[in-house]
Amino acid sequence: MVSRSRESLKDKPTEPELEVNIRKLTSASVAVWQAESQDAQVSAGSLGAMLGEVSKVSMEEIDHLVRELEALRRKLQNDGDRIEREIKEHAALSEQATRLTKIVSEGMKQLPTRA
Repeated sequence: MVSRSRESLKDKPTEPELEVNIRKLTSASVAVWQAESQDAQVSAGSLGAMLGEVSKVSMEEIDHLVRELEALRRKLQNDGDRIEREIKEHAALSEQATRLTKIVSEGMKQLPTRA
């Protein structure tokens, strides 16, 4: 039994070896953390660039839509003005036709009737 406990003691590291192992593990953890941090910064940078591109494309699309809407507004305004002019012209022509009809009607009443 003594030999087994000595073997198990031999398998266990001594305190200085434990300290060395802890330092190595800590150094490895710090290195991994720094690498992940750099990857995160690179990812954040590339994500920022990608977001910038998407924003740029979106802004250009919005600008294009605004220009189209402004053009449609001008067309609608011009068409509205044209329709208003045509309605006024039609009203004036209708008024003239009504006057002419009255003149012709009164003139017909004044003609002698044939008997």
